[in-house]
Amino acid sequence: MPTFTDSVAIVTGGGAGIGRAVARKLAESGARVLITGRRPDVIEAAASTHPAIEGFVADAGNPTSAEATVAQAIERWGRLDILVNNAGAGRPEPLETSSPESIEAVYRTNVFGPTLLAKAALTHLRKTKGSIVNLSSTLARKPIAGFSAYAGSKAALEQLTRSWAVELAPDRIRVNAVASGPVETEFLRERMGFSDDQIAAIKAKEVEMIPLRRRGVPEDVARWVVALADPGADWVTGQILGVDGGFSL
Repeated sequence: MPTFTDSVAIVTGGGAGIGRAVARKLAESGARVLITGRRPDVIEAAASTHPAIEGFVADAGNPTSAEATVAQAIERWGRLDILVNNAGAGRPEPLETSSPESIEAVYRTNVFGPTLLAKAALTHLRKTKGSIVNLSSTLARKPIAGFSAYAGSKAALEQLTRSWAVELAPDRIRVNAVASGPVETEFLRERMGFSDDQIAAIKAKEVEMIPLRRRGVPEDVARWVVALADPGADWVTGQILGVDGGFSL
């Protein structure tokens, strides 16, 4: 297991799902972790699972949150080594019924938020020769009808990952991404707005399309996020690692 003793990490959307699993693995490996999210009760509950995890209520899609989030980490621990852009947004929406407001909301969280947070973190990541890991999705490359805004935003995040990796390489800041497949979280209900019957049908269909014949769990993805953040992976940058049970095939 990677060792992150004395390292400091920020994990957006760290209150549940993949983000919570990432924060826990980092903390168990010695890092001090600041998790962010919009719901105070969820953030508080997640932070209580390990003494090295602390919470900060912030909306990753709000431009004012980036500087405030980084400032919190620096105020508490004086450094920043790892930035995990995990917070995501997206709802099923056919092109015909899409609106400027709904498209903007998806891109604000999935593209603008990670960009502004990475910018705010740069000064500190340069000092530690740190790492950025972005959370993408299989849908960035696997087209599915009705998810064009979400898929397009994740494709944009993947190209940001590659571009930042080239731009920040002289500073020895590594930038990678994990493209997750379907995972057992509350994403379908809370983020996508599907009913219980719709969720059951979607899960059954996804399992049929996954060669390994199961949906993932948050830990399946989290271990690879942590592996990419590991200083031992110091010759890995600009990569998009698919962790999806073969769903992208």
